[in-house]
Amino acid sequence: MNQDILCFFDKKPDALPLYEAFEQKVLSAMPDVSVKVQKTQIAFSNRHHFAFVSFLPVRKAKERPEVFIVITFGLGYRVDSPRIDAAVEPYPHRWTHHVLISDKAEIDDELLDWVKEAGAFSAGKR
Repeated sequence: MNQDILCFFDKKPDALPLYEAFEQKVLSAMPDVSVKVQKTQIAFSNRHHFAFVSFLPVRKAKERPEVFIVITFGLGYRVDSPRIDAAVEPYPHRWTHHVLISDKAEIDDELLDWVKEAGAFSAGKR
């Protein structure tokens, strides 16, 4: 485990296993991905950033579980799913989606398909 990642989870160590499960699945499915720890998020990149892990408060505090991570990914369309906590269109035809994860079981094929699609969408940008 990278020291920068350990430092990122320093204040929320119980969320680290969620991150580890997500990272392992993404890197297994997409071998040419790099991971970069930033101040407020961990970015997954090919040519461009396409997915992020953070503690973004996408739900009101009383509705958030004690232990969670937020997976953010971008696509060219809005995903219509009850799993999506928030979706915004910061640019025409570029939708940013946020999914709160509180259990490893939520890191499933559906989420990974969205992340893989985001990687392909990102790789196709100029």
